[in-house]
Amino acid sequence: MKAVLCKQHGLPETLVVEEVPELVPGPKQVVISVKACGVNFPDTLIIQNLYQFKPPLPFSPGGECSGVIKAVGEGVSHLQLGQPVLAFTGWGGFAEEVIAPVKNVIPLPPGLDMSVAAAFMMTYGTSYHALKDRAQLQEGETLLVLGAAGGVGLAAIELGKKMGARVIAAASTAEKLAVCKAHGADEIVNYESEDLRERIKALTDGKGADVIYDPVGGKYAEPALRSIGWKGRYLVVGFAAGEIPKIPLNLALLKGCAIMGVFWADFRGRGPQANMANGMQLFQWLMSGEIKPHISATYPLEKASEALRALMERKVSGKVVLVTGQ
Repeated sequence: MKAVLCKQHGLPETLVVEEVPELVPGPKQVVISVKACGVNFPDTLIIQNLYQFKPPLPFSPGGECSGVIKAVGEGVSHLQLGQPVLAFTGWGGFAEEVIAPVKNVIPLPPGLDMSVAAAFMMTYGTSYHALKDRAQLQEGETLLVLGAAGGVGLAAIELGKKMGARVIAAASTAEKLAVCKAHGADEIVNYESEDLRERIKALTDGKGADVIYDPVGGKYAEPALRSIGWKGRYLVVGFAAGEIPKIPLNLALLKGCAIMGVFWADFRGRGPQANMANGMQLFQWLMSGEIKPHISATYPLEKASEALRALMERKVSGKVVLVTGQ
């Protein structure tokens, strides 16, 4: 079977596609014939050895994939051969086959498109955990979403609206902001051409945002924090800009605000029941059409490096997905 391999840490162009032996599951594991794999920001970090998890070389990136069960290991009874599933693997998904522990495998609802399945849970799971569990976003509050045209950003817009918030979307181009509007944003801000702090002040009658969702970091973090309202909640989701900002902590004191970390991968392990409840709600909204992942492009396995490069250069709206053609 074919796999995209990281044989040495580096940029996407160092990845290679090779034939590797077919996989055999161990106890309480399954082998999945991969149909699609979401491309996420952590994939760009893990190949550079910059992520929290550091698999031994060689490995395939890709932590969120959909497909069908090809083989089951000892002690697996609730998953059947040929069953459509979604799996969280950490890495390994950029391949025609992947091994997953059964605890990280979710049966898919009948009829769900495989690309949609692979583009859904990591972004919406992260954003729902952030808004519901961490920020406890309330109906009528104002939510500012930075990097709003990205995968987690668009998810945050849709979920913020579902939760009854007024949503302000901030992004870097008119094209990206049009996508944000199409996904329900009430107001838009171009933080490349506008003063973010002053624009948020104007849009909130000087009160500031109640919740700020930040997957970007970099130069936008401090002006965003300065635009937060009294007792606001600032969600630290990621650093897509490539720079971890150094925040003056006196701002937290002056604003009476909370700065909250969001690490959904760890939450899944520490709060499995709460995470399952969140997932069931998200699948319900997905299948009823109330939320809809935006897939801007699909790539074959052989072009995985192009997909990662597009993500790194922030040329992507929503999600991109690798498809195996199987």
